[in-house]
Amino acid sequence: MKHIPNLFTLLNLFFGCCAIVFVLQNGISIFYNGENPQLVDMPEKIVIASVFIGLAGVIDFLDGFVARIFKATSAMGKQLDSLADVVSFGVAPGMIIYQFLRLSFANQENGLDVSLVWLMPAFILPCAAAWRLAKFNIDEGQQYSFKGVPTPSVGLVVASLPLIYWYSNNETVIDLLRNKWFLYAVVLLLSYLMVSNLSIMALKFKDYSLKTNLPKIILAAASIILILFLKWLAVPAIFILYIGVSLAFKNKSA
Repeated sequence: MKHIPNLFTLLNLFFGCCAIVFVLQNGISIFYNGENPQLVDMPEKIVIASVFIGLAGVIDFLDGFVARIFKATSAMGKQLDSLADVVSFGVAPGMIIYQFLRLSFANQENGLDVSLVWLMPAFILPCAAAWRLAKFNIDEGQQYSFKGVPTPSVGLVVASLPLIYWYSNNETVIDLLRNKWFLYAVVLLLSYLMVSNLSIMALKFKDYSLKTNLPKIILAAASIILILFLKWLAVPAIFILYIGVSLAFKNKSA
């Protein structure tokens, strides 16, 4: 019974591996107009990777409850959780950024022959995720607040990008996701947020008082509104709101 929570955590890792498979089997297609290759579109298979990262996020959120139900919290479980998170919310999202960079360069002349050097910045993200999780594992004080943005939240934001690209009708947003400089900025910003010491609230309940949980209530209510109006664009919007609320109420989330 004591290993049931650990097996549950491994499901997080399993879904992360599935996500990587679908990112690699993205099926990017090229049309040829004479001698000039032209990129078609971001294929739907990469959207399936987003779904698996989302499933990993659900498991990551619930595994703590499972551990408490079975009264099986352990140091091994904490380490295993972080190892799974590196794959599901670090490596898999990094691969999504890698494919978006390929998409961006393929729109340019001779873009299909782009050097790997221009694509490698995508892997800064999983490196920052590993750093963030290692820092978390040796800091016993990050229970009701975090130092730096949690890796799963960053992974879910990146996972939303294919969904936004595929299902959004906003040409401005689509053009941004095809812009390599925007993608580089996203990698650097998200990586910085993970390794920073910003005080970010944990979505755990210390008690059930309105005063203590006001930031979480505001975040939940605003998130519902954003989802109704923005659809998949709500994911990065909620992420920004999460950081903003955390900083505004940082004394209450400690």
